[in-house]
Amino acid sequence: MRSLQRQEEVTQRMTHHTDKASQALETALQMEAEGKKFYLDSAAKGGTPVLRKFFQRLAADEDQHAQKAQEIYDNIKSNKGWPAKETAFKHATSIKSVLDEAFEDMDAEPVKPSTSELDAFKTAMALEDKSYTFYKSRFEEAASPHEKSFYKALTAEERIHYLALLDSYEYLFNPQGWFSKKERWGLDG
Repeated sequence: MRSLQRQEEVTQRMTHHTDKASQALETALQMEAEGKKFYLDSAAKGGTPVLRKFFQRLAADEDQHAQKAQEIYDNIKSNKGWPAKETAFKHATSIKSVLDEAFEDMDAEPVKPSTSELDAFKTAMALEDKSYTFYKSRFEEAASPHEKSFYKALTAEERIHYLALLDSYEYLFNPQGWFSKKERWGLDG
């Protein structure tokens, strides 16, 4: 009798964890889809090369995140559990190289960003920060090392996106200030 009760408790805990993991992955899929849509819509409207190229890249990254989350979600829903492999996101080019190329295009054709473009960067930073916070909390609550690996990889991705967005925003908003900060210009006295 006692072993049956213990077995039921273990089953309940596993079911609770599976339900919680499924709900978290559903939230992740929704956030990644919203991010991708926002980035594609903003890229289509964008006038500056930085916004267009960078947001297209971010949309592709969000799509990659969603594909991985969907794969894991499908595994969990079919009772196969969390995949037993490390999560890593691979990119053909770095965000820095995408931004460097876009900044070079802007130098060739200087374009002053509109208020709506600057607002798009602010909105994007808020989206990335929200995702980062969610994934970080999931990492802290994760039960398995593979689940931790997945959320750690997503947390790192969202942090990189946020910092690149911030850097781009600062460049577009105040190019002189951005250059002085990057070059660490000082006043000689």
